[in-house]
Amino acid sequence: QVQLVESGGGLVQAGGSLRLSCAASGRTFASYTVGWFRQAPGKGREFVAAIATRAASTYYADSVKGRFTISRDNAKNTVYLQMNSLKPEDTAVYYCAADSRWLRQLQKYDYWGQGTQVTVSS
Repeated sequence: QVQLVESGGGLVQAGGSLRLSCAASGRTFASYTVGWFRQAPGKGREFVAAIATRAASTYYADSVKGRFTISRDNAKNTVYLQMNSLKPEDTAVYYCAADSRWLRQLQKYDYWGQGTQVTVSS
């Protein structure tokens, strides 16, 4: 069982940066892959980025490639999403998810957090 808690969301102006954190419980977190997803008002949930167990692989949605960076610190049971050059269209609730499989963009992760709001003003 893994419990995930996101933090770091907030209000930022376009062009600004935020770093989201996904803190996990459980001693085996290092064996889980983690994905970030987001859901904007009135839209479906979409994939943002994913990272493999030892950060050997990362995967990004085209819309964030070059602006967002996913990383992890297994000693702290935490995965980060550094978001730079934010745009108003990045406004959404951001969720992290974990699974023992390398799912990348597939929304079949077993464990999900409650989400953190990111609002980018123009």
